[in-house]
Amino acid sequence: MTQPDSITAVQTMLGAQGYVCGRALATVVFLSLKLGRPLFLEGEAGVGKTEIAKAMAAGLNRRLIRLQCYEGLDASSAVYEWNFPAQMVAIRTAEAAGGADRGTLQSELFSDEYLIERPLLKAMRPDENGAPVLLIDELDRTDEPFEAFLLEALSDFQVTIPELGTVKAPEPPIVIVTSNRTREVHDALKRRCLYHWVDYPDFEREIEILHARAPEAAEALSREVVAFVQRLRTEDLFKKPGVAETIDWAKCLLALDVINLSPEVIGDTLGAILKYQDDIQKLQGSEAKRILDEAKADLEPA
Repeated sequence: MTQPDSITAVQTMLGAQGYVCGRALATVVFLSLKLGRPLFLEGEAGVGKTEIAKAMAAGLNRRLIRLQCYEGLDASSAVYEWNFPAQMVAIRTAEAAGGADRGTLQSELFSDEYLIERPLLKAMRPDENGAPVLLIDELDRTDEPFEAFLLEALSDFQVTIPELGTVKAPEPPIVIVTSNRTREVHDALKRRCLYHWVDYPDFEREIEILHARAPEAAEALSREVVAFVQRLRTEDLFKKPGVAETIDWAKCLLALDVINLSPEVIGDTLGAILKYQDDIQKLQGSEAKRILDEAKADLEPA
């Protein structure tokens, strides 16, 4: 599929994949595609940063390559590894056969046959459908040395394998970098990218999202669920529920054949929207009823 030629076309493309996108986010996505710039998305967990990369890949009919970041991730783990067990078998086979020329054996051992490609190297390879979407997810989990390496890789869209040389992407991948802001990412990397803060959606936007992702939910239940979650986000919680939790909760309620929210139903299903016991404890007793009453009051016409 060709790239969208307008901001509206971006919204339509993402909407076809079930991703409801506001104009501000659609604009920065359009510019990222148009200018070939990496897109840096920052925001709370569960607001749809990862999902936009999936929706873009599906909408553009491109391969999605995901690098899930974690503490201690280094360049070699992100780019490539050698298949050491297979190399050892090849060495022993050559020895049993009477030995091969050392230079020949070394060139065979460090060839594509024994190369295990990791996400960054995969993203540099040509693809018949066009450049893939490279999702570098939760970059804030890594440390500064990896950031510095990534900055270099994204500057030239190439990586170096000492035994094979430099691999340069024939067409730069579409890069999406996400961060939950558990720590600040260095300005040098942010400057390389277009930036957007993905916030919690307002009521109407979250209703649209729920309709797209859980269309079987009745209108009345959907509105109660979104109103309750939006009220819940104003409470003093360790981890506020994201849009992903709203969708999960609605699907749980549907599985239980719930028609309307009640304090009892909320108490039974809190584990779908809150993931910390301290937060769940705060909603015990009359608290769930209070928030539900406030949410229903928000739904009443002025």
